[in-house]
Parts: sequence; C-alpha cells; structure tokens
Amino acid sequence: MSETENEMNSNSLIELVKAKMPYGKYKGCYITDLPEYYLVWYKDKGFPKGKLGELMALQFEIQLNGLEPLLAPLKKEFRK
Repeated sequence: MSETENEMNSNSLIELVKAKMPYGKYKGCYITDLPEYYLVWYKDKGFPKGKLGELMALQFEIQLNGLEPLLAPLKKEFRK
C-alpha cells in the first residue's frame, strides 16, 4: 500500500470516529456507536448515497471483522 493510500485510510478512520448520524432514530449518535443490528439493516436495505453511506459501510465492516478496539485510540484523540 502506498503512502497516499495509507493517508487516505487514516483520514477515513478519523472522519468515521468524528461523524454523527444526521437523521433518524439515532440522530446525533456517533456512527461508530451505532448498534450492529442497525448497520445490518442498512446493509440489507442499502447504505445511503455519498459520504454518510461510505462511513456506515466502513463501520459495518469494522464491526463484522471485530476491529472496534482499533478505533479506541482515535475516539480518545478526536472526540475531545
């Protein structure tokens, strides 16, 4: 993976830990704190278009693969 790709991935993770749901039942909730069943429902229904959908899909994959602990340092640093 190139340095540019690593930087893009890092930026995506930082965006993810800072992003909140703009609407719905979980309005104002951090995307990283959404319950798994909600992300699974969206996965089946289709994630929203654009950046929100990309971040939700990324969180879905993180949860699916049990990688949530990797986000803890980012949450601590970027949610001050």
